[in-house]
Amino acid sequence: MRASFHTFGCKLNQFETEALASAFRSRGFSLVESGEEAEVYLINTCTVTGKSEQKARRFIRGLARRRPAALLVVTGCYAQLEGAAIERLGPNVTVVSQADKSLLLDLPRRLQEQGTGARIPKGGGSPDPFAFQVQRYSFHSRAFLKIQDGCDHRCAYCRVPLARGGSVSLDPELAVRRAGLLEQAGYREVVLTGVNLSAWRHGGEGLGELLERLLISTAGIRLRLSSLEPETIKPALVQALRHPRVCPHFHLPVQSGSDRVLLRMRRRYRAEQVRRAVGLLRAARPEPFLAADLIAGFPGETEEDFQASYDLAESLGFAKLHVFPFSPRPGTAAFRMGDRVPERERDRRVKALIALSGRLAAAYRSAWVGREVEVVVEEQRGGGSAWRGFSGNYLPCAVRGVPGGPAGRLVRARIESDEDPCGAVYLGPASDARDI
Repeated sequence: MRASFHTFGCKLNQFETEALASAFRSRGFSLVESGEEAEVYLINTCTVTGKSEQKARRFIRGLARRRPAALLVVTGCYAQLEGAAIERLGPNVTVVSQADKSLLLDLPRRLQEQGTGARIPKGGGSPDPFAFQVQRYSFHSRAFLKIQDGCDHRCAYCRVPLARGGSVSLDPELAVRRAGLLEQAGYREVVLTGVNLSAWRHGGEGLGELLERLLISTAGIRLRLSSLEPETIKPALVQALRHPRVCPHFHLPVQSGSDRVLLRMRRRYRAEQVRRAVGLLRAARPEPFLAADLIAGFPGETEEDFQASYDLAESLGFAKLHVFPFSPRPGTAAFRMGDRVPERERDRRVKALIALSGRLAAAYRSAWVGREVEVVVEEQRGGGSAWRGFSGNYLPCAVRGVPGGPAGRLVRARIESDEDPCGAVYLGPASDARDI
């Protein structure tokens, strides 16, 4: 039997899809691309923006029409909030709530025993947000470790807490055990993921203490963090971030550079705290790759507010900006706000920030020409010795001269051009991290 997987949204969704794919493979299913014919399709959805929901609807509707005999199982945040509307997209579409997503790990067995008419597992169990585990990744060369789920914040624009619930944290001993298994399996990089990674807590310990535990208990892997809230970047966490096996790549969901807009957004920091956080990160790791999320056109955002965001991003020299046009999300406080920014003006601001991001990214890449980096090679290009991958500081690199071998290796390379991706030449295998 064949199964196909399609993921919308964040690294957490990507990890959970990988875990589901691993469960199917372990039961003997063949995994095929989403455009190929299969008996069962699993679609993991996102609700961060209206555009992400629109893409999911279009994909599901088209797939249901093209594969009327197949079983389409839809889960994820969008499915959690709009399940009834999604099931109307096709007679062969079944929605599984976010709370029941882990029960899908048992779906391969049911399908083998009962065929595509099997009852989809819903409720009746003890859903565990940390039940997802991956022994062998199907779609990524870097491993993921889910350490947190949900969020206790209620930002005015965000729908995710409505779908994922409150913050929960993986037990640190279990996190250490799972990281060790990934290292034993040969993975050279592990990405720590969660809805709000900074919210990880266990007793009196926070994310910095968990990082220390993981670094002490592993020897050869490098650790990458998916995102950090600006107000949580404090000396205790920064101390752990200094370790050379923590990738110097930090993503901050800044959202705005205007204190007035941040207050309306119900964010827990102000622009000065963003500046302080960036200063701490740069003091800990020289020339890190710093990325930021920014929302353009939030209700009531004036030209002065927008300029504050633009100036903050430019002055702090972020290496990349993830720019989102404001999208009114049902069930959020911002959905009911007046003072909407006209779409044409909102889109102008989006384009200006995207153009700024292009200039900042080019400047950061240019600064690394002639320097040596370590790259996880992920995808072979052209059937030859050229490989695509990411450096520790998250520069996309096309590395020439890599000898034959599997994806996921960590190699040394020298960057020779500031193109996107950066052109680089192979220098040899990376030094064993045990020597660090």
